[in-house]
Amino acid sequence: MTPPAVTPVATATAAGAWLADAAAVLARVAATQAEGIETASRWCAEAIAADGLVHLFGTGHSRIPVEEMFPRYGSYPGFNPIVELSMTFHTQVVGSNGQRQAMFIERMPGLAETILSNYRFGPQDVMIVFSAGGLTAVPVEMARGARARGLSVIAVTSVAQSMSAEPDPEAGQRLLDVADLVLDLCSPSADATVQIPGLESPVGPLSTVGAVAIVNAIKSRTAELLVGLGAMPPVITRASVVGTERSRELFDEAYREHARRLARAIDQTGGG
Repeated sequence: MTPPAVTPVATATAAGAWLADAAAVLARVAATQAEGIETASRWCAEAIAADGLVHLFGTGHSRIPVEEMFPRYGSYPGFNPIVELSMTFHTQVVGSNGQRQAMFIERMPGLAETILSNYRFGPQDVMIVFSAGGLTAVPVEMARGARARGLSVIAVTSVAQSMSAEPDPEAGQRLLDVADLVLDLCSPSADATVQIPGLESPVGPLSTVGAVAIVNAIKSRTAELLVGLGAMPPVITRASVVGTERSRELFDEAYREHARRLARAIDQTGGG
């Protein structure tokens, strides 16, 4: 039996609409966030050059930019990814480790302080907190707790999304209210934007596009600044670029350097 014909125009229209919206988000990030990205990059470069760490934290799908920053090809030590599986393990959806539990846990007051208590932060360290909405307790308290420990805090959030609703009572404030620097994802309040006739809800979220663009812009500019300071760590690089042996060497060097820096951060003998 011949399958029913697909209407390519409708599919292409929805796909094209999302691509156009994504391009618009990137254009807004480039036009409006350049100064903030420069400031964030300088803070990151200063921290890494001073033998410190830039800590990265996100819950939910905001785990994605955390992992985009380090470790992956084209990345380097100095960035410390902090994610909790209980709030970021979404592929199981229902049942044990399901999405309902993750969303519940993200609203638990006091959990951020428990996470922070695992680390010994240095005076040069920086914290970047990712949350598109920036309205729930854990990311807000993570930023608040980091600032209380003397870290400069960068919030990467959607201003439109955050301002479209009130913060959860457990949070008390928006993430953008408790950070030293705010970088706007430039995604709309609904996040998804593609409207399809006959479908009630929009599809095609955009916040991850802005988040990944921002972190890679920061990563690139920070590297440029570190090279200028003579303090550039090894970069994880594909074998197709530098050869198999050198690629393996760079991986090992990067992991050793990350382990060295992290050993200080998780050393509990000096307090938190």
